[in-house]
Amino acid sequence: MTVSAEPDPLDGVPSPLREHARFFVRHGSGMLGLSILLLIVAASLAGPALYGVDPFDVVAAPLLPPGTDGLPLGSDYIGRDILAGVLQGGRVSLMVGVLAAVISMALGTTIGSLAGFYGGRVDQLLMSFTEFFQVLPALVFAMALVTLFSPSLATITVVVGVVSWTGVARLTRAEFLRIRELDFVRASRAAGASDARLIWRVILPNAMPPLMVAGTLTVGIAILFEGGLSFLGLGDPNVMSWGLMIGGNRGYMLDAWWAATIPGAALFLAVLSISLIGDGLNDALNPSLRQW
Repeated sequence: MTVSAEPDPLDGVPSPLREHARFFVRHGSGMLGLSILLLIVAASLAGPALYGVDPFDVVAAPLLPPGTDGLPLGSDYIGRDILAGVLQGGRVSLMVGVLAAVISMALGTTIGSLAGFYGGRVDQLLMSFTEFFQVLPALVFAMALVTLFSPSLATITVVVGVVSWTGVARLTRAEFLRIRELDFVRASRAAGASDARLIWRVILPNAMPPLMVAGTLTVGIAILFEGGLSFLGLGDPNVMSWGLMIGGNRGYMLDAWWAATIPGAALFLAVLSISLIGDGLNDALNPSLRQW
């Protein structure tokens, strides 16, 4: 009697990706982070519809503790439902984090790729431009830009992306400087490949592993930036976010700790889960760090 082997869920995935995925699945902290993040995403997407309370509606007396009058997490300083705010705020904070990270990665990858590929004066010019942004205090620069323009959600997303791309640019440049001298790149150049093909089709795909890790961590940084701006009163007052909840209730920490602590804990868990995922990806994509 023959026993059939269990089907591999990673069948059909290219072998290098399958190997990375298998190691990530075995990575305890990476899977823990992924599980936490999936729970947060599911609660943020489905929670507002299931709970059915507008986070801006005043539904009770101010600063009621958790469990009072049917409020699972209590009320804030105005009397709004904290649970409704946490569920709705998760959507906004995660969306800002992802979109800002996309902007940051696009800017950093483009500038770093051109600098590392061409070198010489192009490298000097682009790295001088990068260093100009790098020496500016990121939070202060973001505050100035948000104050200069309207503090809308779109403005905050673009600003966070604009102030957080320099690290990605330097990492991309370092990878391009390393890879561009390898034999397969020289062979592609000798075969007549254009500069654009060498940059985007030959070198960049081989530079992606560390950039994927950097992109993951950039999402967490962007979420913290949005929270910091909202905490300082520079967020969009018409859109509920975790930072807006923390900032609005920070003056009542001694009397009603839950009003600011609960959204703060949600923000902390989201950033922690993303950091754990980044750690797992780093180990999975870097063979020298693997511990079987």
